[in-house]
Amino acid sequence: MIVSSHKRVETAQNLDSAVDTARAVISREIDGLRALKSSIGNEFVRAVDLIHAASGRVIVTGMGKSGHIARKIAATMASTGTPAQFVHPAEASHGDLGMITNHDICLIISNSGESRELADIIAHAKRFGIEIIAITQKAESTLGKQAAVALMIPSIDEACGMGVVPTTSTTSTLALGDALAISLMKLQGFDHEHFRVFHPGGKLGSQLLTVKDVMQSGLGLPTVEPGLGMDDTLLIMTSRGLGTAVVVEGDQLVGVITDGDLRRNLPDLLSKTAGEVCTRSPKTIAKRRLACEALHLMNESKIMILCVVDESGVFAGLIHVHDCLKLGVE
Repeated sequence: MIVSSHKRVETAQNLDSAVDTARAVISREIDGLRALKSSIGNEFVRAVDLIHAASGRVIVTGMGKSGHIARKIAATMASTGTPAQFVHPAEASHGDLGMITNHDICLIISNSGESRELADIIAHAKRFGIEIIAITQKAESTLGKQAAVALMIPSIDEACGMGVVPTTSTTSTLALGDALAISLMKLQGFDHEHFRVFHPGGKLGSQLLTVKDVMQSGLGLPTVEPGLGMDDTLLIMTSRGLGTAVVVEGDQLVGVITDGDLRRNLPDLLSKTAGEVCTRSPKTIAKRRLACEALHLMNESKIMILCVVDESGVFAGLIHVHDCLKLGVE
């Protein structure tokens, strides 16, 4: 198909206009985030303390675009150690108020603070003494006045240019929800191990596997004592199928024997012992470390196997590069 020069100019102009618009939107939202960052203070600390002290869940709610943001905030909190649940305000008015108990705390999102659909949740919370944390732009709104803590979204123009499409305000609200979730996560000492429990599947789950989850251990390991002759050592190396032998004395790691060690000790290899042939003080990794760290170390060192040690430095097992790749560790 032949495209006229007029069409090409028009397309280029449209692309330039779209790029300019995109950059303007992002700039406006950055302005909102900067203003939000500057506004964080004592009210934010009070909100974190209230949620941390609650014995129940965080009930997150909002209507329309605020509802979409509320769902994401609830999901982020739940996955980082703070029990949370989204409740739709319209459904709440038709029976779902029963999901909210006096052990919970309500995080209610409304830019205007006057969304009619939130009235029943606010009334229910006040009736049963459930604390309300508001996220709003209007401190003097109905929601703002009823809240124990009002977290304010700075009044920066929406990025649409007309002031009506929720853009800058929703971006700021989402960022504020993330800030709450991560602050609570750190306060509770939520770490990689906890995170892995809540994310066992998919790519994220594989990246949070620890060395202990992946390593080989037990009686099947190719372990030999330093004084064992190399003829017997070779038999053990061959039978275990890992292409290596680990030299241990008691529970202490002495060294490892790889194909490179065998070649370096030719031609009188069979006259030596495992202790004489092995590479001493090999690279090791603690079993509590992430498997992806072990894979990175093996790739960096150009080796296929790492010896694993426990907290006291005692030999605990082996981790092979193939074990990591088989489980999707990268």
